[in-house]
Formats: sequence, structure tokens, C-alpha cells
Amino acid sequence: MTSTPTSPASQSRARADLLRIYAAAVAAADPRRVVARALAGEIAGAEAIARQVAESRAIRILAVGKAARGMAAEAARWCGDRLIDGLVIAPPAEESARPAASVTDAPATAERIRVMVAAHPLPDATSAAAGCAALEFAARAAPGELLVLALSGGASSLMVAGAGAVTLEDKNAIAAALMRAGATIRELNIVRRHLSALKGGGLLRAVAPAVAIVNLILSDVAGNDLATIGSGPAVADPSTYTDAIAVLKRRGLWGRAPERVRDHLECGAAGEFVETLKPGDPALARVASVIAGDNRLALEAAAGAAGTLGYRVELWGELKGEANDAGRVLADYAGAIAGDRVCVLAGGEPVVTVKGGGRGGRAQQCALAMAIALDATARDRRIVALFAGTDGIDGPTDAAGAIVTPASVARGAEAQADAAASLMRNDAYNFFHALGDLVITGPTGTNVADLFVGLVNY
Repeated sequence: MTSTPTSPASQSRARADLLRIYAAAVAAADPRRVVARALAGEIAGAEAIARQVAESRAIRILAVGKAARGMAAEAARWCGDRLIDGLVIAPPAEESARPAASVTDAPATAERIRVMVAAHPLPDATSAAAGCAALEFAARAAPGELLVLALSGGASSLMVAGAGAVTLEDKNAIAAALMRAGATIRELNIVRRHLSALKGGGLLRAVAPAVAIVNLILSDVAGNDLATIGSGPAVADPSTYTDAIAVLKRRGLWGRAPERVRDHLECGAAGEFVETLKPGDPALARVASVIAGDNRLALEAAAGAAGTLGYRVELWGELKGEANDAGRVLADYAGAIAGDRVCVLAGGEPVVTVKGGGRGGRAQQCALAMAIALDATARDRRIVALFAGTDGIDGPTDAAGAIVTPASVARGAEAQADAAASLMRNDAYNFFHALGDLVITGPTGTNVADLFVGLVNY
């Protein structure tokens, strides 16, 4: 099917609609909002946790992740004078949260909350210091107290504690290699958990047996796998050392992994090191977990906003697999839509197998792959789409993502930006920068993975 070429005015309105829909999705995952709903018992499955928090006389809060400041602030507000201690581990304020998410918004309890700044996406000495502080904080909890562990995306990098002889440099080297090789977040965290004294239930082991724990989670993981979110510091880990070795072999990295990493994993697989916490462990009886917010929540809000703007919504499915493939498949899907004013939504976390030295992230890579496919098959269609991370950060860039149309490739050529070459170099950022089509929001203070919003025949 063909459609009437769009006017500049209608495309401008469509682009504005894209940003409104994206903003609605991000707002729905605001950390203070989701924590408030969970502690009020308004989320399915949170009723018992809400009662537990309401009835506890002494509460400690450990918040870790990109949304840690906002989650801790709202949890502290609910705890009031019952809060006896708090620790927030987060990226620098300018990289993790808007001012509204500051823990100082709860002045009566702010003096009881310590904030530590740590590194993301690769940990450094500050992350190691934060990991030690988290273990010490957990160990201070006394029988009869409640430990609220508020987790959000980025926690795996923000607090680390080494296992055996493995160094931070070793862990960073293998994590960076896995990310370049296109490993999924689950694969990455299987390896992380088995190189850590904190992840895979390690934090739970540091807590006194009579201390109850509530995991309050803002999920950036498709399917909300508790062992993957923040690498599961206080939940069971069904994976093994043998699984971690298999991940490295499957990604072609075993022979290139640091020797200390190989030695540690092989010794663990041989039973020389204790395994991560496994399902059925008695310690898990005192842990309760609730997903306070996730990608589905953001998608539901996006669908509501799109409906209000007069679009018929189609949910495409999960963004996963190679970013290049996801972009091409979505281009084909959008190009085949026949109805008027259709909004296509998808969420998840694709991966990028890095082959070039360019600049970009998975959302921008998806967008560029879609642009090339649209140029080949749908030049005359009225399609405008956005790929963006809900945290406002896509890879090591200042962009959340990018906007794409069937004309993106041609506009790039006019600006001396070659779309195909940019895709091969993983240089989508510079391509979309040349077009003025980067989506730059600044850090949003939340993180529920990535979103795709496509408007067809608008």
C-alpha cells in the first residue's frame, strides 16, 4: 500500500506526538510514584509487603541503581521516624536523577540516609567501596528489624565485591568483552553472579538470620527475572558456575578471558567454592519481593497516551535479539500497516554486537537499521518512529535514542552522513546528530529498559 506524502506540518505534529507518548511512558515509571503505589498496596502482589512495612517498628533502607535516589526518598517518607538507617548507591546526580528525586525531599529522615556515588556501566573503585559499604550495612541489621532493598537498573555495576582472586580489572575486562560480543543481560549477569561475593544472594547471606527483607524492584529486565535484576543480591540464583563457563564459550570468549576468571569459574564448577544461593535455601523464607514497576507499566501508559491522541494502538512484542534485526523487522511491520493513525509499541532490550569504533547505543542502532530498511521498502509511506531508553541514556552517549523516518537515509546523504557505513561502524549517534534527530532528554531518574513508538499513516 502507498500513502499520500506527508507535509512538514503533519510530520512535525507526529514527532511531537512521539515525544508525548514517550514522556507518558517514562512518567508512569517514576520511582517515587511506583514506590508509593507499592507501599500503599495498590500493586498486585504488594499487599502483604505494604502491611509488613506499615507494621515494622525499625526499618533500614538500602537503595541501589539509577532510580535509587527517588526510590529511597519515597520509601523514607513512608517510614518516617521508623527509619533508623539508610544507604543510597547511585550514579552521580547529574547522571541518574532529576532534582525531584533527591533523598533530601524527606528532611525529617535525610540525615539518616547516606549517599554514595559509584560508577556505571563499568564499575571502578567507587563501586567496590559501595559494595563493601552495602555488605557492612546489611550486616548491621539486627533481629526484628526490616531491611528494604530498593533495586533498579544499573545496580550490578554500582556495587561490586570480588570473589576469590578475581580483580575488578578482570571483571571489567570480561564484562566489556561480553557486551561487545552482544551478550544478553541474562548472560552477562550469570557471569557477574559467579565472580561476586555480593550478587546471586551474597547480600542476603550477610544479613542476620532473624532480619526480614523486602525487595522493592523497578525492573529493567524483560520478564522481570529476579536473579537478573541487579544480579539478584538477595534472591535465589538458579544458574551455576558451569553455566557461566558455557556463556563465555558460547560467546567465543573463554580462551580470551583473564586467567583468574577462568581459574575461579573452573574451581567453582569443581566444587571448590560455594555456589550462589539456590532455590529452596532456608534463608529465602524471610525474603519478600515485589515488582513495583517495569517495561509493561511504561507500555500501558504509552498506549493510553497514544489513544488520547487519537491513534489505534498495536503492541508489536518484545524488543530483543540483535538491534539490527529488530530495526529491520519493525520497518517491515510498520510498512505493511494499512489503517490510518496507527501507533505501534514495543519494549525490551536488544543487544549490539560491536564491530566498529563508532559512537551510539542499542536504541540508536535499532533506529538506524530501521531507517535503512524503510529507505529500501517504504520511501513513500507516512511513518515516523522513536527508539529510546527510558533512563534517558543510550549507551555511552548523551542521547536517549533517535527518531527515524523513511527519509532519514536520504537526509543523511545530503548531510554527508552515510547510513550503511554508520551502521557498520556502530556510529548511529553521529548519523542522527547530523540530522538533528537525536532524542536528548537528560537522565530521567528511572529505568525500565527501552521503548519503540512508531506512528503510521498519521
